Amino acid sequence: MQIADRISKLGTEQAFHVLARAKDMERKGINMVHMEIGDTDFDTPKVVKDACIKAIKENKTHYLPSQGLLEFRTEIAKFISKTRKIPVTPAEVVVTPGAKPIIFYSILATVNPGDEVIIPNPGFPTYESVVNFIGAKPVPLPLIAEKNFNFDLDLLEKLITKRTKFIIVNSPQNPTGGVLPHESLVRIAQLAKEHDLWVLSDEVYDKFIFEGKFESVSTLPGMKERTIILNAFTKTYSMSGWRLGYGVMNADLAKVVSNLINNSISCSPNFTQWAGIAGLKAPESVVTKFRTELKKRRDAFVTEIKKLPKVKCHCPRGGIYLFLDIRETGKTSKEVFEILFEEAHVATLSGAAFGKYGEGFIRLSFGSAPVPRIKEAVKRMQSVWYKIAN
Repeated sequence: MQIADRISKLGTEQAFHVLARAKDMERKGINMVHMEIGDTDFDTPKVVKDACIKAIKENKTHYLPSQGLLEFRTEIAKFISKTRKIPVTPAEVVVTPGAKPIIFYSILATVNPGDEVIIPNPGFPTYESVVNFIGAKPVPLPLIAEKNFNFDLDLLEKLITKRTKFIIVNSPQNPTGGVLPHESLVRIAQLAKEHDLWVLSDEVYDKFIFEGKFESVSTLPGMKERTIILNAFTKTYSMSGWRLGYGVMNADLAKVVSNLINNSISCSPNFTQWAGIAGLKAPESVVTKFRTELKKRRDAFVTEIKKLPKVKCHCPRGGIYLFLDIRETGKTSKEVFEILFEEAHVATLSGAAFGKYGEGFIRLSFGSAPVPRIKEAVKRMQSVWYKIAN
């Protein structure tokens, strides 16, 4: 069987491989603590499920325009206009099955082979994977723990060349939980305008900020037309399996992305988009409840993890992850991951799965782990930590 050469450039998201491996362990009767997958264990809000069931009963089960249901795009445009304080029309919204397609389509639509894309590292693996796949060059921008995983703005400026086409921003960040401060967003915007660059702003965790307020680079003067906002219902409404996301971009680019959708998946499912409308119209208390519980888990996790020697824990300001600094142990991320998985039966992710600057770290998700489960996980980690710390 012959496979196209380009496939060798395509990376993967290790979380799904580790999840499958952990499920295999459970089928053997082993109790695993799941901290590998970026998901939440909350039930999808009833108002969302009811809207989906109603749409199916009303036979809203057929094709839609590739760009998405107009009623849904209208609600998204209202939401972004209100929360980002920028005027957005339905023509600037594209609906996709989850957030990943926006990464793929927007880079495919704007970046040529040989162009350069500046990517946060450690960062969501799909960024680098897609850039490599289309024959462009990913340029890693290190996120340093000692700087609270903020951008090194002087280095960012130095990394920009005549080939640079794109900067990817993710705040709150996966995997670090870092949040870019206003001053950093201002400088990123200045550089984008100075060098005529696109900015992909991954805002999937916008509702899960525990201190301070969310801010989008798209809000800054002159940035709306060059920013592609990426968001999804995955985390906000605990709808990971529903596969419902969207991008907000200038109308001309939206047409190009819609044509890519037309040629690949035709359209996103009809009834899930009606469910999305219900989510956007739901009371803010629906999301507040999730955020309050996640903050409780974060605080408990940060407290518990201090029981482990030779570990530093950056307290995440947002998101659903702890990015544990295990460099003092002298072990690699993979070594620590394997000990925790095989002996403590705690499924985590190696920091190296998020890029070379993630080496020396372990990512643990508290999205699917209530406080008692977090305490159980740390207790198990303690039982094997002598092997890791010595």
